[in-house]
Order: sequence, then structure tokens, then C-alpha cells
Amino acid sequence: MNRVNCVGNESSLADCAMESLGPTGCLKDLYAGVICQPRTRLVSGINSCSGRVEVFHNGLWGTVCDDYWGLTNAAVVCRELGCGDVIEAKSNAYFAEGSGQILMDDVNCSRDDNALSKCEFAGWGVHNCVHSEDAGVVCQAKMWLFNNFDSCSGTVAVFHNASWGAVCADDDWDLPDATVVCREIGCWKSVSVFTDYSWSSTPLRTWMNNVSCSGDETALSTCAFQGWGPDNCDPKYAGVICRLPVRLTGGRDACSGLVEVFHDGQWGTVNADGWDLADAAVVCREMGCGDAVQATGGAFGRGIGPIWMTLVDCVGSESSLIQCSLDRWLPNHVNHLNDAGVVCTHSSSFSISSTQDSSVKVLLRIKVKTDARFNPNNPKTLSKITEMQKKLQISGSFSLTWKTQEGGKVFKEVALKKNVEVTCH
Repeated sequence: MNRVNCVGNESSLADCAMESLGPTGCLKDLYAGVICQPRTRLVSGINSCSGRVEVFHNGLWGTVCDDYWGLTNAAVVCRELGCGDVIEAKSNAYFAEGSGQILMDDVNCSRDDNALSKCEFAGWGVHNCVHSEDAGVVCQAKMWLFNNFDSCSGTVAVFHNASWGAVCADDDWDLPDATVVCREIGCWKSVSVFTDYSWSSTPLRTWMNNVSCSGDETALSTCAFQGWGPDNCDPKYAGVICRLPVRLTGGRDACSGLVEVFHDGQWGTVNADGWDLADAAVVCREMGCGDAVQATGGAFGRGIGPIWMTLVDCVGSESSLIQCSLDRWLPNHVNHLNDAGVVCTHSSSFSISSTQDSSVKVLLRIKVKTDARFNPNNPKTLSKITEMQKKLQISGSFSLTWKTQEGGKVFKEVALKKNVEVTCH
């Protein structure tokens, strides 16, 4: 083709006006290309093949009302996005309420439709709905993590040619590759990569080898790789450790509030049994909110939905809450009376202002895992307390109060005095 001139409403490029159809002698540097804007997308799901359905029309993204929404409609969305077969058609804003316009209502697709916009519906922007009726879908994912200890960590499997296969962990498997995997499965950010050697006696089918991603791709299959297998690969398979999506709700700002984690397509809370500043510090750091000021239980009200975690026990240096010791994925656990919350130093709920006549006690709690031979009055221990004072930039006199608990844990509460006023709301 050469000198193609389309109006824009043609159904095929061959229907457009052109100079010739056949060999043209056109230089390769002048070959035409396009970058297309998708007309349908899924938002707020656990991976790229699940979420709230949104469509693009007249320069804007908008939602779809769930009136008459069913599996046939959802199947068209899954097929349009290349996400395989439909698993569920979701209604009642299952993937949270959208914003902006509701662009489609009374959608009635046939099995032959290849795009949602080709289905019958009430008309663009014509509806009698609110966003609590936003439609969603769950399609067959192209990727999952197996041999794992949580939903955001494990050995990578990809779906190709109607079957699952592993990804070979060659020397090039690195964080940019993991970043794409974590994004594709809805697990926010990559923390590290690993190689799974546990299948030496029963090697797996391998679909991908020599994967090389920049880190900006939306799917692993769009990265450079050797080509779809099956491939000969030593029994060493690619794995990732991702961060679980975490958010704070019900607080004064994004750095204070109820701790919620996203798992299995739903936001849920964390039970505050055993919840302390070390646990809160991991959340604050993960959220980019500085250090932890308060670790609360029930202070930000009751959450809704499942209680995904309890008995969280972080050292404090972890990069993600999912890396801490905890009991997880317990949707029927207890009730929401003691949901965990945090206040971080970057929150407006925490402020320190100098005064001349105010003197308050600031309690610093240090948790020590030790045995019966521990001496709290050891000069080295007291020296470390003084060092902590300097790091915290808190001066003045201090006193020590020791409390012991079962399991050999010793708690040291250090009362530090300074002319400061601490206000927490």
C-alpha cells in the first residue's frame, strides 16, 4: 500500500483510498506504524485481567452500569482484552466505585461481538444508575504465582497455548522483569527475585526463556524473550517477591488511619493483636510516610470486609508487611473491634512545636527478645539508650522502667523530657 487516505469510518484499511495495492518500492524508513489507545480497560482488580470495567468515549474514561450485566457481556470484555475465558461477571461496584461519567447501561452483547462498544446498549452516557452499580469482570489470568507462601510471592507461571508453564531463571532474570510480573498480578512493587530449584526431580514445562524487560511493560509477554517454548531449561525457574498493596483509610490524611491490605480481589483489615510500633514502622515506610508515631487498635473505627491478618510480628526492618511473621488470609477471624491503625511522622495528625514553658514525657518503648541472663543495668545497654537519645534529638533527663512478659520479652520504657509540645489528633 502507498499514499493511503482514509476517512476514518472504514471497517478495513483495504476500503480506504490509496495509490496502489501491491509492491511499491517504499523505503523501510517510511513504513507506517500506529500506537492504539485501548477502548476498554479493567481498573482496581487484583491483576490486569480483573477489575471494574471502564470504556473510553469522546476523550473520557467512564464506567459501565450493571443493569442486565452477565457472563455473555463479561466474556466479550475478556476476549477484547486478550484475557481468555470469563470466570465471573461482577456487579454492585465489587471492584470499588468509579468516578466520572457512567457511559454505558443496559448492555446486551451477543456471543459474536468482539468489543464491548459493538454490543447493544442504551446509548453513550444514557443511564439511570449510580456508581454503586458499576460493573466488573474476572477473566482467566495470563499469569499466576505457585509454590508460594502468599499471593504476592512465588514461582512465576504463564498461560500459553491452553496450558501453564514456568519461566526459566537465566542470568538475565532481574528486578525489571520482576517489576513487570508484580504489576501484572496486581501486587504493586517488586522487592526481590529468586530462583526456584525445588523441581529438579520433576522438571516443569518452560514457556519463556531469556526474558529481558525494561520495567515499564504492562505484561511479561510484551518483554523481549527468546520465543514461546516449550524450551530446554535446567530445573531453575524464575520467582518474584512483591509488595502487597497496602493503604490507610479513615485518618486525617494518607499517612494515618486504618491499615488495609488487598488480597483475593478485596481490601481487608489487620487485627491489632500483637500490633506495635515495629509493625507500624514497616507500614509507614512502605507507604513513604516516614517513621511510625503510633500503633493503634480500634482508634480509627471499624473496617469492613475480611480481616486478612492477625498476630503480626515485624522486626521493623522489613520492606513490606507481607515479609513479617503473621497469621494471614483469615477472612472469618474475630471482628472489627480491634482493627490495626497507624500514625506516621509525615501525617498532619502529628506535629511538634517548640515552647518555653511546656514539658512533657515522651515514651520510647524498646522490645528486647532475650533470655534470663539479660541485665537491664548493663553499662553497654545504658550507653545504647544515650545513643538513641542523640539519634532522636531529644535531650534532658530520662528514667528507666522495666517490665517483663512471658516468653522472655523485656520492655524498656524510657521517659525522655524536653521542652516540646506533642499533639496527636
